This record gives sequence, C-alpha cells and structure tokens, in this order.
Amino acid sequence: MNTQELILFKQKALLWANQFPICCCFDSNEYTDPYSNYDFLLAAGAQHQLNLTAGNAFKALKDFYDLHQSWIFGLLGYDLKNELEELTSAKENTLDFPDLFFFVPEYLVAIKDGFITVIIGPADLGETINQLTLPSLTPTVVPHVKPRLDKAIYLDKVEKLRAAIAKGDIYEVNFCQEFFAENAIIDPYQVYLHLNALSPVPFSGFFKIEDQYILSASPERFLGKRGNKLFSQPIKGTAKRSSDQLEDELIRTALKNNLKEQAENVMIVDLVRNDLTKSALRGTVKVEELFGIYTFPQVHQMISTVSCIIDPLLHPVDAVRNTFPMGSMTGAPKLRAMELIEEQELSRRGVYSGALGYFAPNGDFDFNVVIRSILYNKTRRYLSFQVGGAITFASTAEAEYDECMLKASAMIKTLKA
Repeated sequence: MNTQELILFKQKALLWANQFPICCCFDSNEYTDPYSNYDFLLAAGAQHQLNLTAGNAFKALKDFYDLHQSWIFGLLGYDLKNELEELTSAKENTLDFPDLFFFVPEYLVAIKDGFITVIIGPADLGETINQLTLPSLTPTVVPHVKPRLDKAIYLDKVEKLRAAIAKGDIYEVNFCQEFFAENAIIDPYQVYLHLNALSPVPFSGFFKIEDQYILSASPERFLGKRGNKLFSQPIKGTAKRSSDQLEDELIRTALKNNLKEQAENVMIVDLVRNDLTKSALRGTVKVEELFGIYTFPQVHQMISTVSCIIDPLLHPVDAVRNTFPMGSMTGAPKLRAMELIEEQELSRRGVYSGALGYFAPNGDFDFNVVIRSILYNKTRRYLSFQVGGAITFASTAEAEYDECMLKASAMIKTLKA
C-alpha cells in the first residue's frame, strides 16, 4: 500500500473499531523508529478486561498478564503513584477514568512497512475494513474551553515552586494546569483524526472505554522493552516551529545549544537512569543519546534515550512499575516533586501524564506518555486537557505561562476544526 492508501485504511479501521465498547489504536505516523515493531496497531473488543483503582493494581496486572499470556492493551493513570509511595490524590476525579485498565482484544490488526496483518481475528478482516465508506465530516459546536487557573495564581504558584528549589527541596518539577469544557458535545473519532492530521507524532493514540475517550498526540515514549533491552526516551526542551526555513533551522540550533533546556533534560535523564537501575543487570544502564533534537510539525523537541539490559528474572509488569510515573512528568527528586505537584496543582491528573500501551505475548511492551491529549467523558459531557512544563530555578514565571498558553492554543485549534 502507498502512504495515502494506508492513511485511508487506518481511518476506516478506527471507524470499524469504534463500534465496540472498548477499542484502541496506536499510530507511529510513519516516523522511523529503530525500536518499534509495528507502525500501527488496532485492538477492538474485549475478551477479558481489568478495571481498577490504585491500591493493589500493579499486582493485579501481573496476575492478569500471567493468566492470559496474550496481547494486552491498556492505560496506567498517574494516580497509581499512590500505591507506589505514601501519596494521595485529593482533587475531584471529574473525568472518572480508571487508574488502571487493560484488556485482551477480540480483534487485532497491525501494519508494518506498508503490509497489513490480522494478528487476532478472521483472515479477511482487512478486506472487510477496506470496504467501509468513511463518513462525511460534520460541523459541531466548538466547546467553550476555559482555564482552571488564572494567570496571577499560576505565576504565584511558579514562584512558590522556585522557592522550594532555592531551599533545596527539589531540582526540578513538572507543573501543569487544566483547561476544560462543560456541556461539551464532540465526535471523538472526528476530533482524533483532526488532531492526528494537525500533529502527526510517533506515539499517537486513540483509546475508548465505553463512554470515555483518550485522544492523544503524544511525541514521547515512556518505556519500551525489546528482548532483553529496556529503554526510555524522556523529552525536556521544546521550541516552536517557523514557516520560514532559515528561521526554523536557527530555532532548532538555538534549542540544541540552550543551556537551560539541557540542564532540565539532564536532570530527568539522571532520574531515569536511577529508575532503570531497579530493573537492570548491574552496570548495563547507559545514555544512548543525550540532547537529541527531533522535529515535529508543530515543535522541535530535545529527547534523550536511556537504556539497560533487563534482569532476566524480572517480570515485565515490574519493569513498568519500577519506573512509574515517568520522571519527565514529575521532576527530581521524584517523591518530593510529586508531593509539591499535589500541593500546587488544582486538578487531578488522572490519565494525564500516565501512559497508554501494550504488552505482547513474548514479554515485549511499549508505552507512551499521555501528554498533548484530549480527555473526554461523553456521559458527563466533560472535556479536559492539561499542559505544563518543567520548573527549575532558572525558570521565569511569565515565560512558563507563555509556553502553557502556546501548548493550550494548539489543543484548542484542534477542537475548532
């Protein structure tokens, strides 16, 4: 299949899967990634499922994994932190997503190098999907999106976090704020297609649990496993694109040489290295790439890659547990950063800054970071997304606020299509 044919097939496949109460797809959007086994995965229907709140969820996931030893797709919410450390989440759970949800699919379709494979399901499923007709896009009322936090309060909270850094409590913290819409009526399928067209990224995802939807344009891998290798690719460092080619290259070079962004990035790289030692054979943790600059349609990003050889006796679920939640969305040191996040943020993170992904039958897995994502509860008509950034002592509150507004405007643009 050529590129245009593949795009149409993926749209039809998601349309077909969306008829099921539970489904998901993960799309690399043709990005070259030496670690990816598949360019596209679509799972639909649930033979078995696991739906839990934090408490003993990781242990239950291990049991679920061992029982089925099959393809398992799911999500990990940020609030699973509460079973890993002595932490709480006091904010209202407005979206009401589970803290942990996994399912064994009835159907599974994959694409790799332009070839479609039906992994679970009838051999002619690809043909059935291809015969579907895509619906016409219909105009909808644009949800009225508003911030949970006004600017003055945001600036004050950033200064409080900088004071905690000056005191030596932390080196860095990822501080986020929510934008939300009540009485929002959207077509999640259409919104996801538009989001993916505007911002095609390597860890895009659509996840549906009954009336709850995650529409994700994530550029970040949380954690992956291939054979005996474990790897994480934290992002810290963002710069906007320019339509002028020369200016865009200057922006890219400036990001590469930005000492503040490098400092933020290396702090999280050190945290990830420490997290991976819990799962690694001794002496195998290494930084494969530091301060790599990668270009996406809307932004340039600074991405590092940290890897290790996994302890062969370690359960795959424990490898995920040992690094959760991801350092790029907490800060360093991780525990104190999470305590300050709970103190200063006004909204419950829930699925945001959690992870979407899958376990394969051979023990390999891949999970993204749920950022740049629209979360929607259809029954409650509640729509939400969060944006944020790393706060260090070198941060200025005004600049951090401007970065949040830039990220928020990109999400609102998606809803206005």
